[in-house]
Amino acid sequence: MITPTSLLNPDAFLSPLAIDDAVHRALDEDLGRAGDITSLATIPEATTAQAILVARQSGVIAGLPLALATLQKLSPAIEVRAHVRDAARVARGQHVLTITGPARAVLTAERTALNFVGRLSGIATLTADYVARTEGTKMRICCTRKTTPGLRALEKYAVRCGGGFNHRFGLDDAILIKDNHVAVAGGIGPVLERARTHAGHLVKIEIEVDTLTQLREVLDSGLADAVLLDNMDLATLSEAVELAAGRVVLEASGGVTLESIAAIAATGVDYASSGALTHSAPNFDCALDIEA
Repeated sequence: MITPTSLLNPDAFLSPLAIDDAVHRALDEDLGRAGDITSLATIPEATTAQAILVARQSGVIAGLPLALATLQKLSPAIEVRAHVRDAARVARGQHVLTITGPARAVLTAERTALNFVGRLSGIATLTADYVARTEGTKMRICCTRKTTPGLRALEKYAVRCGGGFNHRFGLDDAILIKDNHVAVAGGIGPVLERARTHAGHLVKIEIEVDTLTQLREVLDSGLADAVLLDNMDLATLSEAVELAAGRVVLEASGGVTLESIAAIAATGVDYASSGALTHSAPNFDCALDIEA
């Protein structure tokens, strides 16, 4: 029998626990106290149905493990045939899943399953568009913590389905010193010294700068592993790359859009991060069509 983990992007991990938790919360939100009273009232218990999950636009699919888990949670009798798996590029009109089983369960699962696939495929598709515009450069596009509360693991997984990379998952992943940390701690030197003293040997330290003068101070200290170049124009980004000369990893942030990403990549920075990958991705158009 097909399982949620068998539909995952083979090059990206998503915990089965995260899948189960998300599906449980989504169904609990939708079913409430009385369940799907429309399907209960109108569909006889023994009725079966066959449905096709179809892509109504071209793009990159993500979220199929969650759609499958939603269906299986409502009825173990549902059978699903997957025509693709996560991270596949699909064409408009392409069949993604064929679903057969108790009609009530199929209809009850429909919106929750489509919400997962629409949201995550939208992120994967937008990420793939960003990545395509950096082709031929060394730069990697990555997401941020600007995610939907409670769905971060899923949305960051979708970024990987689109060919992007993940920034930190939370505040406990790595030390990222922002401008407010620098202001409160008393400057770049003091904040880096405290961070390096506190950090374990496997913990990376990144610091945000918005001028080349600040970048020079960071480089002179030798205490940072990476530098976030905040809202720098293209000429300044190019100067920063020349100044760093490979001594630290450079990440461009701020003003990273589909229109600007190719030019940013051409400056030679190692990474560009964009919150838009998750907070502004349009929903991927997909539908569940009942076959007569």
